[in-house]
Formats: sequence, C-alpha cells, structure tokens
Amino acid sequence: MKFGNLAKIAAGVVGAAATGYGVKKAADYFQNRDKEEPDSETSEDTEVELEANDIAFVAVELNSVQSFLDTSFGSGRYTPSRTPKVFEYQEQDYMVIWANDNEKEKNQLLVFQYTEEGRKMIASVGYTSDATDYNINLGGTNLAVKISDGVEPITSGQGQTDGTDQVDLVPIG
Repeated sequence: MKFGNLAKIAAGVVGAAATGYGVKKAADYFQNRDKEEPDSETSEDTEVELEANDIAFVAVELNSVQSFLDTSFGSGRYTPSRTPKVFEYQEQDYMVIWANDNEKEKNQLLVFQYTEEGRKMIASVGYTSDATDYNINLGGTNLAVKISDGVEPITSGQGQTDGTDQVDLVPIG
C-alpha cells in the first residue's frame, strides 16, 4: 500500500498536509496517547507491505482538526484535546478525534470510517469522571472502544455506564 489515500484524508478533513507517515504494530499505535512520530524516510509515495497487525498512519497536528469539527458540529462545539489519529488498519481507513464537548461539558471520542461511499461516524463516546454515554457501531472493523480497565471493550450498542477519565480505541481479534 501507499500512503496516498491517507494523505488525501488528512488533507481533506484536517485541512493541512500530513506531517509524516509511518507504520507501527497496532497495539503500540493504539496505546500511544501522544503525537505519533513518523518515519523520516517515509513519504506519501512510499510502498509498504503491512502485516495483519500493522497500522499505517499519517501524523497530524492536534489543532489541525478544529476546522473539521467546526464545520461538522458547529463552531466552537468541540475543541481537540488529544492528538487525532488518521490510519489504515486491515485495509480500512479511519480517523479518531478526542475532543472537549464545550456545549455539554464532557470529553468526546469520535471515530470515523472512510469507505467508497464517503465518511461515516461509527463511534461516539461522551465521558466524564461521573458518567459515560456511547453509541458504537464497530461491527466488522476488528476495533473496539475501551472505556475503562476491567471492562470488556465495546464493539456495538448504545448505552450508559460509569464515568472514566480516558477512552481509547483498541484492536481486537
């Protein structure tokens, strides 16, 4: 695969060129809560062969998703709070954004999948230390949302559960 499609997603959604490209093991990629460090020799046209548990990613800046959030959800509703992730996993393209929901005063995890039909939101999790609400539809993706330690990751459904300080996307299967 080449990074060209991920670069187009980053440019189209994030509104800026990617700051670098890289490949990591899925577990390492999802555990990292900081900005991804791209490979210095990798470019948009680099050919890479991914193993089943590899992630190809585009490094993007934290604030580069602000215009996307404003356009999609209304100006000022969300403010990014953690470096977004734009990646390919098992031949599917995704973007994950962590943001502060300024209207509802909670944190939000937003997961988007890119298909030939376009972008669709496949998970939304609002959380505070007191309560968590979720609407998740990750069926067929080999991904799940981990709301807290000791609780089984969620792949689908709507509901509420105890509060948490951190929500993550994790690989399954």
